[in-house]
Amino acid sequence: MYFEQFYLTCLSHASYMLGSEGVAAVVDPQRDVEIYLEEAAKNGFSIDYVIETHLHADFVSGHHELAARTGAKIYLGAKAGAKFPHVPIHDGDQLTFGKCHLKFLETPGHTIESVSVVVTDLEKPSCPLAVLTGDTLFIGDVGRPDLSGDMTPQQLAGMLYDSLHRKLLKLPDEVLVFPAHGAGSLCGRQMSSERSSTIGKEKATNYALRPNSRTEFVKLLTAELPERPGYFALDVEINRSGASPLQEMPLLSALPPQEVMARRDAGAIILDTRSASDFGAVHIPGSIQVGLAGQYASWAAIVLGLDKEIVLVAEDRQKVAEARMRLTRVGIEKVTGFLEDGIVGWSRAGLPVQQTSQASVEQLHDLMLEDRNGVQVLDVRRASEWQAGHVEHARHKPLDSLTSALSDLDKSKPVAVYCKGGYRSAIAASLLQRAGFEQVMNVTGGFDAWTACHLPIATNEPTVAAT
Repeated sequence: MYFEQFYLTCLSHASYMLGSEGVAAVVDPQRDVEIYLEEAAKNGFSIDYVIETHLHADFVSGHHELAARTGAKIYLGAKAGAKFPHVPIHDGDQLTFGKCHLKFLETPGHTIESVSVVVTDLEKPSCPLAVLTGDTLFIGDVGRPDLSGDMTPQQLAGMLYDSLHRKLLKLPDEVLVFPAHGAGSLCGRQMSSERSSTIGKEKATNYALRPNSRTEFVKLLTAELPERPGYFALDVEINRSGASPLQEMPLLSALPPQEVMARRDAGAIILDTRSASDFGAVHIPGSIQVGLAGQYASWAAIVLGLDKEIVLVAEDRQKVAEARMRLTRVGIEKVTGFLEDGIVGWSRAGLPVQQTSQASVEQLHDLMLEDRNGVQVLDVRRASEWQAGHVEHARHKPLDSLTSALSDLDKSKPVAVYCKGGYRSAIAASLLQRAGFEQVMNVTGGFDAWTACHLPIATNEPTVAAT
């Protein structure tokens, strides 16, 4: 039996292909499906089945296009309310092709319609080989229980406890666990960077499986839930209906600088995908920086939403194509063009440019010693990171909600922004400049550099020195 994991690092997303005797199934496909078509052709498979463990909220699935291009049937939980032809999955349903046998378990909790797929190689039928757990059970974590508009997080968490303890954890300890996401995904809080595990290992090490009672589990899982990104609900609806084929998207136009400026002035977002240092050196006033080097698409969706017109700035046309593709994976499709000849073309046209200062942690520390009230220091990390330790006298302004939390800041005073390593703070700095802040500094190296230099930190406890 053939089994392969495809890991999309930029979205921390894992999809799978299972094959036997010329037939294959793809589980939780990413939006751009060529990777599966090429793999199937290489191995002589016909893709006959596309399986979704649930309606994904953090990315747009390729299930609809993959089925259209292969003739495959789509299998999805019966409670999904899908608006396209599909086979509704009920608890205990089974599917066999060649030596590959699949048994479906309804495992609600992350979502109502969530299912897990128990995989058995019929050449070794005494014990299941693996279970594909979707977003129900992660490596080191479980799915967040707050993605339903009809049920409370407490209700979903209770369902998740039952799914885990009555079904998944009843599987033999040696069964391999393959989830739909890994570390960095917004669908959990403490996911491991490991890409597979076993039922036995998760029982022993997964923090979310330690509570002995359903009540304790619900309390643990619903305490201090991270903010739910606004685009999640939109992606669910796209997946419920089936996304339009990427093959139908029009080619992007190269726009001259004057046209880009006109579109910006008319309300389009100029999305600069270059590195933080290149953006800081020179950029279009009012543009927003989200670098391709990090979790670009997720952060673009969080700070921009899905419905605004976007014009791209990139290093070259290859980067333009990459930037656009990654945006489509989260449902951002209103990209109408890119800056011809990049920032060089803009500068050559004599149009206004802007810079963002880059400050080291030592420089920030010196500024704070000179005048603690002279610079406004913003920490744009998530709440759990802030609580574990932060720069003394900083203000907590998570990037997720930054633009709605600026009213208590003075636009005429210097602002220094930091995150863990510098990626999120660069995004935040561009948002602050766009909002009219006159003196913005991006702190290079972020809190990692601050602690490495043994500079003072604060926690929820009395201030201590970093070690």
